[in-house]
Amino acid sequence: MAHSDFKKVQIQRDDTVFDAYVVGKDDAPGIVVLQEWWGIDTEIKNHALKISQFGSGYKALIPDLYRGKVGLDVAEAQHLMDGLDWQGAVKDIKASINWLKANGSKKIGVTGFCMGGALSIASSVLLPEVDAVVAFYGVPSSELADPAQAKAPLQAHFGELDNFVGFSDITAAKGLEEKLKASVVPNEVHIYPGTAHAFLNRSPEGIQRKKDMGIADEDEASAELAWSRFSSWMSSYLSA
Repeated sequence: MAHSDFKKVQIQRDDTVFDAYVVGKDDAPGIVVLQEWWGIDTEIKNHALKISQFGSGYKALIPDLYRGKVGLDVAEAQHLMDGLDWQGAVKDIKASINWLKANGSKKIGVTGFCMGGALSIASSVLLPEVDAVVAFYGVPSSELADPAQAKAPLQAHFGELDNFVGFSDITAAKGLEEKLKASVVPNEVHIYPGTAHAFLNRSPEGIQRKKDMGIADEDEASAELAWSRFSSWMSSYLSA
């Protein structure tokens, strides 16, 4: 499978329409895959492709939360994320879930990275139709969603050396863990020693981009472990 295997679809939400990219097996459980602050780039498509091939196969869908915009450097990405209507993004996720259900997926998971990780956790709280969530290095603001109110089984992953304070650093991870103790859903928070932000980004571009941001590249082992935990979590909650 390659990026050419993605099918571009249009999804209706209220009085707006947005693009989404779908890959994977028809009639399989669906997984909504949420972008980092960069937008829809090679990395998020790599992740969605990988996800579609786990277990006996998933249908992975990436909603374009930025409506076609992509940040090429940190300043642009920050600007795009700052401009995001987070409540609107949650509505995009809900519309994406509805599209997957209308197109043969009986159970639906949500996952995301960085900004998308925070939105994944918000989905567990705000969207009762979600069956399982896996979030990577991101925690939503308390105004958007309180993780103690999570309704879908939630697994979260963080790098011990992540320096995005209050968003995905170790304090944010521990805070999330505390909140989830108050929730009624199965939950796990994993912290990977010696790893920093975005440790799943393994493409040459992704590694270079991290170096440009002063983020050391991490070991493959943490990424592999996180993916294996992701796979078993999703399969246990999304299997028929």
